[in-house]
Amino acid sequence: MTEQDQDRDPWDEFDRLTPGAPDRVEGYPGGEPLGFGFRTGVRSAKVAIGFAVYALTLGTVLVVIGAAVFIGQSQWPLLGLMVLIEAAFVLAFKRLVEQARRRR
Repeated sequence: MTEQDQDRDPWDEFDRLTPGAPDRVEGYPGGEPLGFGFRTGVRSAKVAIGFAVYALTLGTVLVVIGAAVFIGQSQWPLLGLMVLIEAAFVLAFKRLVEQARRRR
């Protein structure tokens, strides 16, 4: 590489290009992302449901591990807290699935 290549801005090539199409929404190249309630850009209900299942699975695994530890230590109030946390995960899962299905 020459010194001139090292000093060159790598984005110069892209700055010279013109847009492929006009913006559908001014200021948002390619249009404004429309999510399933969170403006995340998720356009597929399958992706949204997959995320909900992933979040529920991860949360459940963490709650089960915590519950096993608290049972082993006879920490019954903390076990009750784990049950409440799991209930929150299940309710959040249901809400995410509902939002994803309404997105279709």
